Amino acid sequence: MSQPTPQIRLGIAGSGAIATGLARAAEDVCDTVLWARSEESAARVKTSARVVTDLSELADREVVVEAVVEDPEVKRELLARLCGVLPDDVILATTTSSLSIEELARATDRPDRFCGLHVFNPVERMDLVELVVPESATEETHARMHALCVALGKDAIEVPDIPGFVVNRLLFPFLFEAVRLADEAGLEPEAVDACMTLGAGHPMGPLALLDFVGLDVAVAIGEQIGAEVPARVRELADAGKVGRKSGEGFYEYG
Repeated sequence: MSQPTPQIRLGIAGSGAIATGLARAAEDVCDTVLWARSEESAARVKTSARVVTDLSELADREVVVEAVVEDPEVKRELLARLCGVLPDDVILATTTSSLSIEELARATDRPDRFCGLHVFNPVERMDLVELVVPESATEETHARMHALCVALGKDAIEVPDIPGFVVNRLLFPFLFEAVRLADEAGLEPEAVDACMTLGAGHPMGPLALLDFVGLDVAVAIGEQIGAEVPARVRELADAGKVGRKSGEGFYEYG
């Protein structure tokens, strides 16, 4: 009788929407440990994966995925801390949606064991992973990251290491154009979104999607891909009205 395939020992560094979504997607198929920065952050995590606040408790993982805020300095700082506690053979990955994988790899002590793993929110329901394998990565890294995607039940598509990769490179100029159109034509968000859901078959309208992604994240992605970020998006983000996670953006949320 064949033996069951051993579960991948997966570590996740972060406790936001992407990190916790990834933990929930992995909890039944991987041996999963999630690191949260504080006890307060840990208490908010909704997953059956083991949650820890000591970074060194990820040291026995085979793959550790960094999944914190889309800020290059924050990511580099955490990656450096991870390199300080993880054995040399542990593969590191990042869930960045727009930053250069090669540059983040150079911020680590293991560019040959580093990869981009761009999952999409909500991670449990979205099938795609944009897999970005830098030139510095070994064949073993390549194979093990594909194996992780298979274990998670995701469709991994290898994409080039360009700002925004494929999805966000195409998506965000469209989302920003929807904001400009709404402002120029004096349309309410509901009208723009209804046109795209009813007329183009989109599952979510562009302004609702910006709220879902987070307007602060949208600004960061727009800057990375060189897209013109509408003034209204910046104004809302600067006011802390970043969408669903703050309770207000283009829409209000109870």
